[in-house]
Amino acid sequence: MNKPFENRLWLATPTIHGEEQAYVKEAFDTNWVSTVGANLDALEKGISEKVGCGYAVALSSGTAALHLAVKLAGIQPGDKVFCSDMTFAATVNPVAYEKGEQIFIDSEYDTWNMDPAALERAFNLYPDAKAVIVANLYGTPAKLDEIQEICKKHNAVLIEDAAESLGASYKGIQTGTFGAYNAVSFNGNKIITTSGGGMLLTAEKEAAEKARKWSTQARENAPWYQHEEFGYNYRMSNILAGIGRGQLLHLEEHIEAKKAVYLRYKEGLKDLPISMNPYMEDCMEPNFWLSCMLIDREAMCRQVRSEKEALYLSEPGKSCPTEILETLAAHNAEGRPIWKPMHMQPKYRMNPFVTKDGKSRAGADTFTAGDCTDVGADIFARGVCLPSDIKMTKEQQDRVIKIIRSCFG
Repeated sequence: MNKPFENRLWLATPTIHGEEQAYVKEAFDTNWVSTVGANLDALEKGISEKVGCGYAVALSSGTAALHLAVKLAGIQPGDKVFCSDMTFAATVNPVAYEKGEQIFIDSEYDTWNMDPAALERAFNLYPDAKAVIVANLYGTPAKLDEIQEICKKHNAVLIEDAAESLGASYKGIQTGTFGAYNAVSFNGNKIITTSGGGMLLTAEKEAAEKARKWSTQARENAPWYQHEEFGYNYRMSNILAGIGRGQLLHLEEHIEAKKAVYLRYKEGLKDLPISMNPYMEDCMEPNFWLSCMLIDREAMCRQVRSEKEALYLSEPGKSCPTEILETLAAHNAEGRPIWKPMHMQPKYRMNPFVTKDGKSRAGADTFTAGDCTDVGADIFARGVCLPSDIKMTKEQQDRVIKIIRSCFG
């Protein structure tokens, strides 16, 4: 166990099968290498049928999909948008592209996603909010029906960030369909990849047509280059769509492999003072994109984080994310901290932040791991993303489990 892994063990990397190369070769052989072609058509059709969304528009990134979703929601300068707090910045940055204001909604412990109770309270505080952007963290769906009903009640547009949750389902319905506009990501570390790329999903034909137009510089139907509104260079290429077309054939296989990784961690760590990233087994089937663990509060050794550095004091029988991540790194294995909540980020620290108990602006300098009124910050303080690559062998994962266990010795 003391010997580092010979080859670095990554958090999550692409798993390529062979069909991808054949579809890319087809694009070259037919000379359809730009932003139109059979691969694009097939990928959009395949994803829309898999998810059940009606229409899909393949784009250069998940961020581009979220940006166009925000535009489709009609967000104007000064409009308030409620956003998941514990997520990657790409979920919330597109609101700023349209000069809206993000108001961050705290997480809940059941799924680590947006807390419906906090969202309802936010509408009481800010009844003029125009939209809600909810992220499905690490492949686990949020309580999407509750959030959907709250949005309907308050006449707000729901945008579902399913970047991490393609193939996951909530009450038998695929994620990426609960919002008026939805986004998935095909980044290199996602459940399937196009190397880089994403997709806008919607049930509205007119919205899909608008998004497709905007993504190709908003050119009008004229014999010359006519532009009457702002457009963007957001369309996916037919070459990258070929990668995605091959990857889509293996989506279910990837999900099963990710689930096996999660279950091995759950079994191998079950007698430690930790819990795995949760989901509600009676109504959710995640895609298990990343396996994460949360250290029990009483098992946390002392840990201090500044904006860019972290320190800890080792204690027998206890550990912390910093110790576990440094120990994994010493063995040539990659782990990551849980997403740092947006309300703790320097860029967004002065934005409003709503918990189920009230409004707060608690930042990194004011929070301790025992303060449960700020759920996202608590999970960030105690959580770790574990190596979750599906090419990791059982023997390699067993070694990771032993390394983690050694931190609690």
